Amino acid sequence: MNKKLRIAVISLLSVVLAVSVGFLVKDYCDSKKQAEIYDNLIETVEDAGETQDTMSYSEDKAFLPDYQELYMQNNDIVGWIKVEDTKINYPVMQSKDNPNFYLRHGFDKSYTVYGCPYVQENCDVDAPSDNLVIYGHHMNDNSMFAGLMKYADKSFWEKHKTIQFDTLTEKGKYEVVAAFKTEVYTDSPNSFRYYDFVNADTEDEFNAYIAKCKELAIYDTGVTAEYGDKLITLSTCEYSRNNGRMVVVAKKAAE
Repeated sequence: MNKKLRIAVISLLSVVLAVSVGFLVKDYCDSKKQAEIYDNLIETVEDAGETQDTMSYSEDKAFLPDYQELYMQNNDIVGWIKVEDTKINYPVMQSKDNPNFYLRHGFDKSYTVYGCPYVQENCDVDAPSDNLVIYGHHMNDNSMFAGLMKYADKSFWEKHKTIQFDTLTEKGKYEVVAAFKTEVYTDSPNSFRYYDFVNADTEDEFNAYIAKCKELAIYDTGVTAEYGDKLITLSTCEYSRNNGRMVVVAKKAAE
């Protein structure tokens, strides 16, 4: 290799290295910034006093004190989700006029690849719909919905059989019905369009959805759901296959 070519190769490798380092630094800074934002939101929720004055949410409902301040900061918030022993402890958003806004925006509405957990646009949190489909990214730092991958291990489910999902007016615990991996947006026989199920027109339609979830389940939870139960379906990317998803379906527990 002559001297000029060697210098050119070294220069090219230096540029590639500099760009790679730049991306790593940017990712680290974004990760740190997002963690700080959500740590502050968690602190706001935990510090909310039960005795503080609450605003009316609707004619017959009042805000839970926990989430009133967050609603005043961003009225796209529709709830809060938490799974113990994971980083899943986040506000849940919904922007019906711009359905995928929170795919690439955080709670503060600034752009970030981390996004923020959000509800599918055709789901009604207030009614509520029979099934609330909630999306979150699978991030390399285990933030957002990366923790859903832990449900691939039955031993994790055995210690974490319930998920906390609160709306702005009501606290709720959900029992895990099934955890499964599937594909989306393909014609593969392994593909399941779980996101199409929002409301059941008939009992048979509801039962068919639950039956498919149980069929794909990685293990048997011994928990099923009946027509009239309210569900949440949590979804994140799963990288063992093309267009893969890790999905956890849970039903609202009786009060």
